[in-house]
Parts: sequence; C-alpha cells; structure tokens
Amino acid sequence: MKQWHHTTCNLCAQNCGLEVLVENNRIVRSKGDKTNPRSQGYVCRKGTSIASYQHHDDRLTHPLKRTPQGFEKISWEQAITEISEKLKAVTQTHGPKSYAFLGGGGQGTHFEAAFGTALMKAIGSRYHYTSLAQELTGYFWAAGRVIGRQNRFTIPDEHHAEMLLAIGWNGMVSHQMPQAPNVLREFASNPEKLLVVIDPRKSETAKVANIHLALRPGTDALLTRAMIATIIQNGWENKEYLQRHCNGFESIRPWFEDFDVKAALKICELDSNEVEHVCRELSQRKWCMHTDLGVLMNRHSTMSSYLHMILLAVCGRIAVPGGNVIPGSLIPLGVHTDERDAKTWKTVKTGFPSLFGSFPPSVLPEEILNDHPDRIRAVIVSGTNPLRSWPDTKAYEQAFSKLELLVTMEVAMTETAQASDYVLPIRSAYEAWDTTFFTWNFPEIYFSMRKPLIEPDGELLETGEIFTRIADEMGLIPQLPQYLTKAAKLDKTTFAMALTRFFIGNKKAASMAPMILTKTLGQEMKSSHLAALWGLLLVSPDSFREHASRAGFTMPSWKDSVVSFLKNASLIQSVLTVRHPAIIAGLSPKVSQSNALFQALLDHPEGLWIGKVDPDKNMEEVRHSDKRLQLYVPEVEDWVQRINPDEEQKELEQNADFPMVLMAGQHMPMNANTLMRNPEWNRGKRDCVLSMNPQDAEKLALTDGEKVRIVTAGGDAEIEVQVTDFLRKGQASMPHGFGLSYKNKTYGVNVNSLTTATHRDPFAGTPLHRYVPCRVEKLANASA
Repeated sequence: MKQWHHTTCNLCAQNCGLEVLVENNRIVRSKGDKTNPRSQGYVCRKGTSIASYQHHDDRLTHPLKRTPQGFEKISWEQAITEISEKLKAVTQTHGPKSYAFLGGGGQGTHFEAAFGTALMKAIGSRYHYTSLAQELTGYFWAAGRVIGRQNRFTIPDEHHAEMLLAIGWNGMVSHQMPQAPNVLREFASNPEKLLVVIDPRKSETAKVANIHLALRPGTDALLTRAMIATIIQNGWENKEYLQRHCNGFESIRPWFEDFDVKAALKICELDSNEVEHVCRELSQRKWCMHTDLGVLMNRHSTMSSYLHMILLAVCGRIAVPGGNVIPGSLIPLGVHTDERDAKTWKTVKTGFPSLFGSFPPSVLPEEILNDHPDRIRAVIVSGTNPLRSWPDTKAYEQAFSKLELLVTMEVAMTETAQASDYVLPIRSAYEAWDTTFFTWNFPEIYFSMRKPLIEPDGELLETGEIFTRIADEMGLIPQLPQYLTKAAKLDKTTFAMALTRFFIGNKKAASMAPMILTKTLGQEMKSSHLAALWGLLLVSPDSFREHASRAGFTMPSWKDSVVSFLKNASLIQSVLTVRHPAIIAGLSPKVSQSNALFQALLDHPEGLWIGKVDPDKNMEEVRHSDKRLQLYVPEVEDWVQRINPDEEQKELEQNADFPMVLMAGQHMPMNANTLMRNPEWNRGKRDCVLSMNPQDAEKLALTDGEKVRIVTAGGDAEIEVQVTDFLRKGQASMPHGFGLSYKNKTYGVNVNSLTTATHRDPFAGTPLHRYVPCRVEKLANASA
C-alpha cells in the first residue's frame, strides 16, 4: 500500500517541508511540500534523496557491546544495566567533571539534547560538547555582549530589506535561510535591491551577486575594520540610532578614526573605490547581513563576529525591520553562559569557557589526554560522529581509546560507533516523533513536529527513552507517586494539575522534567519526545504566549477555562486529590492554550506558524537592563587593535612548506555532514575532489582529474584534483562529510584527517577550517 505523508527534511538546518511516499514500510519517493508555510514547496536534491538517509545497509538494529571477538548483540536490559553501572562508578570515583555529553540534535532531531543535558546535569556535569560550538559560539558570544544574552542573537530580516550583505556565505548551495536560492536571485535581479558578496571564491552566490568583493583569504576581520573606519571617517554613521540605542560608541570610535583604510585594503587585495562604494550603500539603504562558516571558521573568528555587530550598529541595522533582528521562538536555542561569571565552567586543561552552554570540540582530545584528576574519562555520544565531523581525527582516535567508557547512540554504524564500548540503536528522524528548534524566521515563529512514518526494523528506541532508562537505572529520577501516573491516563489538563502538585513538593525534580514526563505521559503517548513537547508548551514563557496569541492561538478567559473545567466530571473528581495551587494551574488559560497548540502541531505535520513577534518592538528584546546595545567590550580592545595592516601583513606571510590555503569543508549539493552514508546517492557525480585554481594547477603541471597529494600540518591524503576558477590563486578547497566507511569500504577523503585541533580561535576554540595552510604535490607516477 502506498501513502503520501507530510514531513520535513532533517539534512540541514532549514528542515524544508517534504511530501514522502511510503510503500511497504519504505520511503520510495520524496518531493517538496507546497503546503509547508515556510519552504512552500522548495527543496534541494538532499531532500529529494531522503530515502538514502533512511534506508541503507549500515543501519543499526540492536544494542551492541564490544568484546575481544568484536561486537556482539545484547539485550536492552543488559546494555542499560552495564552502562549505568560503569558510568556511576566513574563519576562517583572521579567526580562529575569526569563525564561529558557529546551531542545536540544535529540538523533535525533536537529532543535528544534535552534528555542528554538532563542526564548530564543530574550527574553534576556541565561538559556539553556540540557541533554548534565549532561554528557559532564566537558569534553567540558577540551577540551576548552587545545584546545582553548569548541566546538572543540576530538573524537577517531579508523579507523587509533592500540590500543583503553575504559574508563567507554561499547560500545558493548551503542555504542557511528559508528558500535561500530564491531569495538571493530576487535580490540580485530586482533593480530596487542589491546583493553584495564578500568571499574569496567565485562561489555560486558570488556569480549571481551585483557586487563581489573577492578578498584575500583570511582578511575578513581586517576588511570589516576598514569598512567601519570608512563609514566613520566619512561621517556616514547613523548618529540618531547610535545616540538613541547604543552605549559605548565614543569608546570604540578611536579604533577606527585614524585607521589606515587604504593600507588595509591593499592587504585584502581589494579596490578601495569599490569598498567605499559598498560602505556608502550600507550607510544609505535598509540592509541586513548574513555570515557563515567562510568567516566564522576563519582567522579572528570571534573578533570578526564582534566587528560585524559594530558594523551593523554603526549603520543602525540591529533590531529594526529589514536589518538583523532578534527572532521569536518557542524556547530560546541554547543558554547564556557568560565567561565572566564564576559559575561558568571552563575546561580543566585548556581553560576554554562554556559559550552558549557548549564547549568547543577542538579541545576535547586534550581534555581526555592529560593527567589532571578532573580529566574526562566517560563519554556518551548522541547523534553525532566526532571521528569524521570534528577536527583532528587522529587526536580523537587516540583520545577515545583512552576513555574508560564510550557509548554511542546512533542510527548507523558510524566511525565513532565502531570505536565505542557500547552502541545503542536509535530511531531515525522518520521513525520517531522529533523536531528542530532552529529559529530562522521573522516576524513569524515556525514549528513542526515530525511524526513517525516508518516502523523501525529491530529493537530501536527514541533517544529520550534511552537517556531516561540510564538515568532511572542510576537512581537519578525521583520516585514518582501513583497519582501522577494515574493522572497521565486521564487527560492532559488533569495531568497538568497532578504534575504541578508533584513539582510543588519536589522543586529539585524540575531539572528531570523530560524524564519524568517520559515515565508518565510518555507511556500513554508511546513517545518520550511527544510528552516532552507537551511539557515545553506548558512551561513556555509569557513572551511566547503573547506571540502565539498574535498568530491566532489566543488564550481563553479565566471564566471560559473554569466553565470548561466544570463540564468535565473527571476533572472535578481529580480536584479532590490536588492541592490548591495545582487546581489554579489546571484552571489557567495557559493550559488551554498549550493544549490547543499541541493538538494543532499533531494535526499539521507540515508545520505551521505558531507565533508572531511585533516587528516594531524588536529593540525591547535587548536584554541589557537599559534596553540599549553595548558596543564597547574592554577585554578585547587589544585584539581589535592588533587587526591592523602591519600585524596582518606579518601574520599572512606564507610558510614555504605550506604556500597555499586550504578551505577544509566545502558545502556542496553532494554532501550532508555524515548523515548520508550510502555513496549511491551520488553515483555518477564528482563529489569528493580537491578544487584548485588553473594557475596553481599549471604551475604544478596538473590536469583536471589527476590524483594529487595534499599535505598539511595535520597529515596528508591522496585525492582527485578539480581545476576550476571557482577559487582564487593560492587557495584550495575540499568538501566535508566524506571518508565514510560503508559496508567495510571507505569512500572519499576525510578532510578532518588534515586538520589539527590546536589550529583554532584563541577565545571560542572554533577550528579555523577555512584557513588551513597546505601544499599540493604531484604524484610521481601521475601522468600530466
């Protein structure tokens, strides 16, 4: 029997809507879903290839334990018991800092993060390592300092802008905003709009742009300081905005007033007249900015993000329509962890702080491979593949081999799973209830709850269920009263009152809410994730409830709530067993609104707008007490001052051993992190190649398609070369997401075997993958 289903793609952060045809419990076709309110039918080839993610020969089906003879199948009971005993022994012997959780939900399965961090906190640890922390934490830090909270970052409001500034972002391929190619083409073709791209490469986005500033690789921060200086030296700054909304401008003005713009642009290898023209446009137009890994994983990563915030503020483009705005959300993505707060943990060996609640993957091998008594000894990995996705594969292999316990929860037998002591099979994005909490819309708030479409093959569990079982076996979940499990069998309003009653008497248990919901409401819903969603809606902040009301999910009056309550006999009976504060909670209009939202999400698997912020009051989202942007960060003044022509000229001098710069990790239509393991989805395509400029290829007597050796400080590899003017002279590029082992054969080259963990941003620890010194060698047996 064939049936079409509405769902969403989980292969990138945009989670575009899909229509999926399921036949005999298999996805046989997928296409863009025109009913999805955000993507409106748009989809790329990754979404149309979703069956390759779901169905392949390396899917896990049963819990596995490593033995001297290899992996053997074990029962869930044995797996949970042994893992819990070993994790408890390690943390009781060496303390909570000996445990780290590696995960964060990937691209579209975010509930595992809620459960994984709940277990982590119950153990007493705060060591949460995520892929997000190797990309965006420097940016989140900059937003935290300027706006007041790291999780109140900005996104571009492209729909109300007349100019889009794209920095290190190839949105025609990597997306990073809804329907990105459509948006970019409209900016470039509309005579009343302007698309400006800052990127060393002649990327697909640069090719359609109105203006392309092809700067020298690694000079993004220097260029940004020069652009701010150009605006200030010409008196083009938005004086009214700065006076009304900003603090600290007079403290940072000297950084730019006497800055040598022409000398800086000479090092950036850009025409000063063209840059000045762009700056003039920035001072006059309604514009927004989109940055991506080309700058976020490059030299001066954190300072580039800070300077970008200053550039936006100087032009009056933060928290205004058509600028970079603070989006609404059901819950904020990430948490605020200020490094100045004594309560914020730092890594014990390398001294890096938690930013946005996460630690940088680049430092984890060092945090394991040391003699400190608080070193990390036990790790649970959930839904991520550090041995391919995180920097310095060799360092990770060595570090993981020294752990006392390594557990991987995964869909497939990944490289990290193969190195683990225990491997636990999880349900895929299309076998479980799950969602994403990425916030890429303004002023609307979009949300979708992906429902199971496929019956799992084998003994697979939702990730939340697995974390709950481990926590329960370790004795971390408090004993639950009978009235709570009984109320879960009735209705959600009754359960809301019972849950409130329980938490009134057990305030410390609130941190274990996802697991308590799993053991009660989750048993009735047959899903830990679905129960967790209901719980999130129930405790959503008042600000979101206002946004939800604006989108049509209005709260009923107290009178209507009481009348509805009295009509339900089971509710009246339950009052007899519930204390007074819990009765009030059950009567609250908030419960009715939460239940309505929950049901609407179940009824609309294609997703829907669940809220809408007031675009004219975005400045009220600033989290400093005076509601003003803080532009001056004294701790980094020396760093900003070092980004000058003289210092950069010295720093950018190429080492004779490594005369080129490798872009280690290129977005392409043929890669999707390490989620797509079966190489058949790219059959007939040139997917894993080293791209080089024709002048560099000619100098080395290389021809297109020839095998070459690329060498970095981290290692070397042989790879096919692609000769293209996509790159500047002196620059090379390799995609990420390859070197995967499938059916005992490795396909492509793992780019992280060429990177080193210590080549990173000095503050946020972001790996500088877009600026890796390298050389390319012609193989002795290769023909010209």
